[in-house]
Amino acid sequence: MNDNLTFTIISLGCSKNQVDSEIMISSLEAEGISFIESCDDADIIIINTCGFITKAKKESIDNTLQNKETFPEKIVIMAGCLNQRYKSTFQSLMPEIDGFYETKNPSEIKQLVKKLITVKKLKQKTTSSNKSSDNIFIPRKKLLSFPNSAYIKIADGCNNNCSYCSIPLIKGVLSSRDIHSIIEEIKQLQDNGIFEFNIIAQDIGSFGKDAGLEHLPALLEKISCLSGDFWIRLLYIHPDHFPIQILEIIKNDNRILPYFDIPFQHGSSKILKAMGRKSDVEENLKLISRIRQLLPHSIIRSTFLIGFPGEDENDFNDLLAFQKEADFEWLGSFTYSREEGTKAYSFKNRVIKSTARLRQKKIEEEQVKITEKRLLRFTGRELQVLIEEEVQGEGLYLARGYFNAPEVDGLVVVKAGNNELLNPGDVVNVKLKKLNGIDLEAIIIKKRRTNWTI
Repeated sequence: MNDNLTFTIISLGCSKNQVDSEIMISSLEAEGISFIESCDDADIIIINTCGFITKAKKESIDNTLQNKETFPEKIVIMAGCLNQRYKSTFQSLMPEIDGFYETKNPSEIKQLVKKLITVKKLKQKTTSSNKSSDNIFIPRKKLLSFPNSAYIKIADGCNNNCSYCSIPLIKGVLSSRDIHSIIEEIKQLQDNGIFEFNIIAQDIGSFGKDAGLEHLPALLEKISCLSGDFWIRLLYIHPDHFPIQILEIIKNDNRILPYFDIPFQHGSSKILKAMGRKSDVEENLKLISRIRQLLPHSIIRSTFLIGFPGEDENDFNDLLAFQKEADFEWLGSFTYSREEGTKAYSFKNRVIKSTARLRQKKIEEEQVKITEKRLLRFTGRELQVLIEEEVQGEGLYLARGYFNAPEVDGLVVVKAGNNELLNPGDVVNVKLKKLNGIDLEAIIIKKRRTNWTI
């Protein structure tokens, strides 16, 4: 090993994990350890794991073990949600792994790394740091998201206790950040030119309820007081905790996008009750209608959990009917994963996997038709898009409009003029010409800004 230590992070799972990874990067770089992309060249490999469902667990375990087998001389650390849930188990079953970290406080991973470096008899370039773990927030100097876009995690943990969900077992109860620290973080990222801020938590609708308050409207009011040109996107609002007051705030500030990620999960009131949801199908449809009445240009993304114990053909037909009536722009789906420690783990009448997959396929086929119909209304419109990447040699760029969340929705394919050169992170005005599947094709009208630095 040389004196100039390096590390890399493999960030698995959701965007909330990604924020934790970005904080860990800043924390370790403040200790003089350099971040690099390649596992081959890194002295320290950190796997930030996901423990939500069985498939994610397997990916996390395989990734950790494979890296240690491939690089036995390197420090390999298992961090994140999966380790948080099974820490004592993994420490006994995986003795070859050098360290385990829960990431409840991701900035403090530097303490574990220092300890492991000492054990391995490695020398750091420097061990001094003026950063304190008591900072209001940890400035992130490197973002793992698309250029000019950042995730802002406003809370961790969850109090909803849905019967199928392992998140409370992993993350614990709801813990909301201070509004002031969130605003300061947004302002710091604004100073670096970031344009898109994606607000995330296990349930942002519950933000502040651990203090007995409904804080999301107050946070959005504070954000509205900020100057500048930016997007605020709200991701994952539990329908039982949707704060209706935010609709008026969004109506009055077009920088807060009328994009709503609301995981309704099912269209059978019987199944919703078994899942531990308070709202029934009728109440959920009323919420959708209210959003669209006040914000006609709103976009609603949802998620369905298919194959929950007790889901019969009648329940699935109710789900199809709900999907049709809700008329979502975007919809994701996953099949039920039986997770130990959850209430649903002991539920009877489990749906066989092949049936669940067939039902999921039917939902996805129906959604393609709905999405195409919903997106047609955008053809001929002019609006702002954020460039993500260039299609090499084609004169085309992949971009997102206000109706596209990062990584999960379709895209806007932008055709550049003969002398028009764009960069990832640019914001441009385009005219949407036509729909191609679930993507929209567009031409450039005007280039807006390129001043991001992270």
